[in-house]
Amino acid sequence: MATKLDYKIHGDDMQAVEIFLDEAEKIRSEVGTMLYMDPEIDMQTNAEGGFVKSIKRAFTGESFFITSYINSSAKKKSIAFAAPYPGKIIPIDLEDTGKTLFCQRDSYLCSEAEIDVDIAFTKRLGAGFFGGEGFILQKLSGNGLVFVHAGGTVIQHELKEGESLDVDTGCLVAFTEDVDYDIRAVKGVMNALFGGEGIFLAHLEGPGTVYLQSLPFSRIADRIMAVSGRRHSSGGGSDEVTRAAGKVIGRIING
Repeated sequence: MATKLDYKIHGDDMQAVEIFLDEAEKIRSEVGTMLYMDPEIDMQTNAEGGFVKSIKRAFTGESFFITSYINSSAKKKSIAFAAPYPGKIIPIDLEDTGKTLFCQRDSYLCSEAEIDVDIAFTKRLGAGFFGGEGFILQKLSGNGLVFVHAGGTVIQHELKEGESLDVDTGCLVAFTEDVDYDIRAVKGVMNALFGGEGIFLAHLEGPGTVYLQSLPFSRIADRIMAVSGRRHSSGGGSDEVTRAAGKVIGRIING
């Protein structure tokens, strides 16, 4: 059965999702993503899934805690969530994806309270470790709606049986459970060392749905670090670095 969660996505390149909660309705989110909420909504932050599960989340770079919000009034109230960098918010109903979705670390924004948020790893831990972003994945399972965030433009691929796709590990946002996921080394020494795409790529084989992002945050960070390095080497101060970084982000957002 389709989800009944009432929501509205605001904006274009820097989006926020506003969710309208009925009486006693509950939603959960990653820590630090809440934008605003009505005063009648109660906020509860705890170690979701117990201490061991929370330690695993913290060890892999995720927040130790998950925050839940519940409407304590008899009237419909709203709460909004926003991602920390430019991009799109993707609503995905797990009823339509086999009740399980794997997504890139840090792309999970919020979901209905029935959704379980866990950590998953690549099949090949050695390759995954050196593959960067593709090593650690978030596993979202259950019945209901989830919202994930993608940097830049979202590209959705429907892979048929036997079809495959090689993707920059940072550009992968999410994929359904039936997609076969692995990390493979880039072919050719020159390609691996000087191709600019890293040593490993994510390999996805259908059937299933794959969501990609055109501008992962890692690329924004690399551009800022490159500008910062040039400014420091030329004797520029921290104010100049900040202004230069702002210009880089502005050019990225405005195209």
